[in-house]
Amino acid sequence: MKHKGTQILETERLILRPFVKGDAQDMFDNWAGDDEVTKYMNWVTQQSIEETKNTLEKWTQRYAEEDFYNWAIEIKETQNNIGFISVVSCDEIVEKVELGFGIGKNWWHKGVMTETLNTVIDFLFKEIEVQRIQASHDTNNPNSGKTMQKCGMKYEGTLRRAEITNNGICDVSYYAILADEYMQ
Repeated sequence: MKHKGTQILETERLILRPFVKGDAQDMFDNWAGDDEVTKYMNWVTQQSIEETKNTLEKWTQRYAEEDFYNWAIEIKETQNNIGFISVVSCDEIVEKVELGFGIGKNWWHKGVMTETLNTVIDFLFKEIEVQRIQASHDTNNPNSGKTMQKCGMKYEGTLRRAEITNNGICDVSYYAILADEYMQ
């Protein structure tokens, strides 16, 4: 893999960019502090803006690492930070990454996450030269899997009682796409 770190990526409606400390209020208000958004995630809902600022402090320090990929999802028109997409694990030997993502509920079912995921998949295959991209979701959140399928990821199976989210211990469905499939 040819690591380049979190680069700015643009789509018609979005800017995917590194988080900055000034994102704290949008991040807290739009998604990190919303129990409905974090319900199926494996990190707890943030309870205060101070907690969000601390998270951002840790993230912004990591941007110096070339193998750290964590994008804020910003709506171009409003410059509003509405979510995130990040590489949550990376295997250099297999040349695979696992993605995690989420957006505020005001932007659900509007194609924003599909647009975001497609853009990051393209970047990771063409620029970083990964060979496999995978992601998973709590089976109680099927819309996440639908997004993965729209982006060409294939369902690979469900692990029973394999993870814990804010909803409790859950079954997890896995999806993946391979570089050779994508490049065809």
